[in-house]
Amino acid sequence: MVIKKSNLKVQNIVATTSLGKPVSLTKLARSQSNTEYNPEQFPGLVLRIKEPKSAVLVFSSGNLVCTGTKSVAQVKEVIAQVIKQIGKIGVRITDVPKITVQNIVASGSIDLSLNLNVLALQLENTEYEPEQFPGLVYKLVDPPATFLLFSNGKLVCTGTKNKDQLEESMVQLNRNIRNAVKND
Repeated sequence: MVIKKSNLKVQNIVATTSLGKPVSLTKLARSQSNTEYNPEQFPGLVLRIKEPKSAVLVFSSGNLVCTGTKSVAQVKEVIAQVIKQIGKIGVRITDVPKITVQNIVASGSIDLSLNLNVLALQLENTEYEPEQFPGLVYKLVDPPATFLLFSNGKLVCTGTKNKDQLEESMVQLNRNIRNAVKND
């Protein structure tokens, strides 16, 4: 049996960076309409970007967390927009901030019906409670990746930090499923 290469599609990238300068969140919230700031509930300000659609958590330390983008190029574009908006309240950022990808979420399928009961028994590091949730959770250690596998072959992968890790985790998933099915 051959498992076709998956058609993974990146759904979300979570990335962090630091502007290296403090930011007045109160000033930013007053000057920008695309913000949510409630310091009693959460210490960061949420800055919503329309295009590419994303949300950036801005902290008074100048640290940023960007979510919702689908590529590193989009992350860079969003951070550039945030720097422009922060410039409007007098915070000048002259250095290009170093962006670190923390997590990639991708979805796809492996074009194969999966017997999740068999996989739960044959694979290590799985969690499967069909009464609670219809998917099997399968964790790889290296590269660090967590898969949600569904009986129709659809899957979600999270935990990788770059495309190489994402591709390597898929190669391992395919190999491990093939071995598990072969041993059944």
